[in-house]
Amino acid sequence: MGHMIRGDLSNRLIHLTKGRTPEEASAAFSSILRDGRLRGGEGHIRGRHKCVCFSEAPLGTLTQILADPTVHGMRYAPLGVMVSKAWLFSRGRRPVIYQSEDEYETLPDSLRYRHVRYEPDRAIDHTWEREWRVLADELALDPDEATLVVPTRAWEDRFLQDYVISHRNAVLLLDVVDSVSRMDKFPWHFVVLEDLGVTMDWPPPTEDVGL
Repeated sequence: MGHMIRGDLSNRLIHLTKGRTPEEASAAFSSILRDGRLRGGEGHIRGRHKCVCFSEAPLGTLTQILADPTVHGMRYAPLGVMVSKAWLFSRGRRPVIYQSEDEYETLPDSLRYRHVRYEPDRAIDHTWEREWRVLADELALDPDEATLVVPTRAWEDRFLQDYVISHRNAVLLLDVVDSVSRMDKFPWHFVVLEDLGVTMDWPPPTEDVGL
């Protein structure tokens, strides 16, 4: 059977970058591109399990929220990495389990990293994130399988420019003849949120952001 087409479902998963400021979020995103991997964290995960987290929420829905994250109390920036659900699932990654805190103890140890507190009677409800978790210190990314999510064309241009500059400098240090022509092609591809028809309330890139 083919995939069911529904506006509330997506066959893609998104890892969004966090940051207290645009500069901090941008630096974290640059680090992802430079290292080619996502690093796990323990924040808001009971049991101190280190995980890499994704959202199954459709990109169109997230874009509306990310257009002005502060209005919605979002801790995420409109910078991230998108992969296919099938790619992540084939590597043993799974969606979280939304349940009460008391139910955490009922899970076997191997599943406890997937627990997310859900108590709507106490206004504790993060189910809109439709979170998936990878139990790992880090997750290596395949550029053929990953898409970079950026807020505007200006950010796309900036990351492309930074890649060219950083690789040109590296090649020149090696004293390679005809260095520019021998630079690797930019391995990633982008989806630009403003191209989806939403005005992004996100500042343009500054000089101190780079790869």
